Amino acid sequence: MPARAIMFQGTGSDVGKSLIVAGLARALAGRGLKVAPFKPQNMSNNAAVTADGGEIGRAQALQARAACVEPSVHMNPVLLKPQSDIGAQLVVQGRVYGRASAAEYQLVKPELMPFVLDSFTRLKEEADIILVEGAGSASEINLRGGDIANMGFARAADVPVVLIGDIDRGGVIASLVGTKAVIETEDAALIKGFLVNKFRGDPKLFASGMELIAAATGWEALGLVPFFPGARLLPAEDALALSAERLEKAGARIKVVVPILPHIANFDDLDPLDAEPSVELVRVRPGTALPGDAALVILPGSKATIADLAAFRDAGFDIDLVAHLRRGGSVLGLCGGYQMLGRALHDPDGIEGESDTAQGLGLLEVETMLAGDKRLEQVAGETSDGTSFAGYEMHMGVTEGPDRARPFAKLAGGIAEGAMSPDGRIIGTYIHGLFADDRQRSAWLKRLGAGEAAIAYDSLVDETLDRLAAHLAANVDVDRLLALAK
Repeated sequence: MPARAIMFQGTGSDVGKSLIVAGLARALAGRGLKVAPFKPQNMSNNAAVTADGGEIGRAQALQARAACVEPSVHMNPVLLKPQSDIGAQLVVQGRVYGRASAAEYQLVKPELMPFVLDSFTRLKEEADIILVEGAGSASEINLRGGDIANMGFARAADVPVVLIGDIDRGGVIASLVGTKAVIETEDAALIKGFLVNKFRGDPKLFASGMELIAAATGWEALGLVPFFPGARLLPAEDALALSAERLEKAGARIKVVVPILPHIANFDDLDPLDAEPSVELVRVRPGTALPGDAALVILPGSKATIADLAAFRDAGFDIDLVAHLRRGGSVLGLCGGYQMLGRALHDPDGIEGESDTAQGLGLLEVETMLAGDKRLEQVAGETSDGTSFAGYEMHMGVTEGPDRARPFAKLAGGIAEGAMSPDGRIIGTYIHGLFADDRQRSAWLKRLGAGEAAIAYDSLVDETLDRLAAHLAANVDVDRLLALAK
């Protein structure tokens, strides 16, 4: 029997759609249901490699984990990966489909709906219930034509909708009621209920607010969800999370510094370090110098490496990095950050935009050619110190040069990966997910003087998902959501 489905849309971005779907997925899986998450269209440079050899948004991989199922490319059939302020790489059913500016994408959307519906149909054949997540705001009526992310999909697939508002940012009554006022009547008819998320304080104080929204919209009030502090322990999808306030760590023993550049990608690589009580993870934006007391500077992944390299220099971070090394610090370049550390980057085919060659930071004797197919693969092996790891690769380009004779790691089968400087203090690698591996993270922390890792990261994520599921079960009418699913 085909699965039932229900869709969660938001009054805006970052209202908590992804976490609510993840928490409900864990709660429903706990009831013995086979749950599949689904997001028709996503925009994120935080992506995950699937077992079927493609890539999807990080949030859908987390939701699959919450549902206790393997992530699949069909859980996020359309993924936009921004490469500039106006353009993005387009990934369809896990594979690069092309590149499009924002204006061009509006013309391309109609040809993508068949892929979206195909993926949705495949999931329906395998699950008991599909939890669908919308994108951005349901009230962006300027983007309604050809929409595949919100009401366009809901109408095409005949899926009922629950609308989520965020009370933490203020104006939640106007956001929910205003959505009903501006969207088409046929779209509004698909919305069966609403949730108010991130509430702080005494819920009784907003009881009349819930009633007012229900009266003004005709939608059922399905739950007032208190703010969930544990959200900070789960991998974030949106780069907005990088601006969130960080908790002070009185017991931190080392400082790890990360420059935040415009096209940062796969920044969930940093989350396991941030969760360690011995590590003060400092995110530094242009306009501020890299702190002089860092043990390690990490150059993270990038969706536009040449553009981010220019931003790195414009911020003066290149000067700060040389000073950091002079003081005896270490540097780790991950993926795009690895490419920046070399002598040069060549993009003859204009993969990142215009055809270009850029001078690298010159800290590793390697050069990168951005060409060929995108490498999407789960990998395992040992780093040069003999520590095992499991992670994944997600990149375009080939990096070669003398420092490759000192590989950072050996993959299964003895394949050399990455590069190191002669003194071992500058490392470049294409491997993502290193620090999520407790063995690797512990080895890095010991080398840097912070001692053994204090957490088991996978267990921490699963325990947090369990707490999120219980949190939602206590504050959302889950039985009514199941009854509304169609």
